[in-house]
Amino acid sequence: MQNSQPEALEESAKSLASVIGSISGLIAGENFPNSDRAALKRMDPKKEPPLSFYRFAFRHLPGHWQAQRKAWRAILNGMALMSPPIHRPDRPLGKVLAEEHYSEARLERLLAAEDETRRTLILRAVRFLAAKKQPVNWTDLAGLLLITDADKREGLHRRIAGDYYKNLKDKEQ
Repeated sequence: MQNSQPEALEESAKSLASVIGSISGLIAGENFPNSDRAALKRMDPKKEPPLSFYRFAFRHLPGHWQAQRKAWRAILNGMALMSPPIHRPDRPLGKVLAEEHYSEARLERLLAAEDETRRTLILRAVRFLAAKKQPVNWTDLAGLLLITDADKREGLHRRIAGDYYKNLKDKEQ
């Protein structure tokens, strides 16, 4: 049973990466209605989402999206905010944040935050990156919002922090 656990984790990550690649391509695509993209950008976490959110969610998100509705709202909101350059699998979140001089204190608060605070801080980081037109591996951001298992979440935190500090170290040399 222990041998199948790492395989299950890897398969889960591949599945999330596939979903993220697909939905980021749709939102950034030239055939995606500008009115829907604008509505997703304007979503307020304290208000009901627009119909464009539900239309997109029921058509394109995994069948179990409703169990993590707030996380998926933040993901779609963030992707719309970053559009058109959204998702680059070759640009890990930690590395991009370091390259763009995102402060260590902000990263620490982001990784330590839970629930609504985490969603808020992630959207602030997304706005920071969007202002600099820096796409990022959205699988990292989605994982921060969707992963509930403590060990998996800690592994993601270690990877993001590692990418951040490795990049800072490179800049110091």
